[in-house]
Amino acid sequence: IVMTQSPLTLSVTIGQPASISCKSSQSLLYSNGKTYLNWLLQRPGQSPKRLIYLVSKLDSGVPDRFTGSGSGTDFTLKISRVEAEDLGVYYCVQGTHFPLTFGAGTKLELKRADAAPTVSGHSCFL
Repeated sequence: IVMTQSPLTLSVTIGQPASISCKSSQSLLYSNGKTYLNWLLQRPGQSPKRLIYLVSKLDSGVPDRFTGSGSGTDFTLKISRVEAEDLGVYYCVQGTHFPLTFGAGTKLELKRADAAPTVSGHSCFL
């Protein structure tokens, strides 16, 4: 099963929402009616930690600004308001089909203050 995440990099400012998409090459609905789609976060210098399992269930201690949704082959992780501790690489992982397969990861990073276009100087219309 191929897991395709987008975007691969997401530049955000603290307090703004963020959304990550994950698509699987075939349905992740298992014969028992459950969909084994997890989201993990790997913070810089740390090992990955599971945030969400079974598409939308939050692990213990995960703040409710995180929500997972989707079904079949299309899934989304949303953060309502990004906080500094949310920065890192997010992975979707499917456990419906053996072996487990991971998406390539989405890096959530801070948008640099100087990345916005600036207008300086004066225009002369003659």
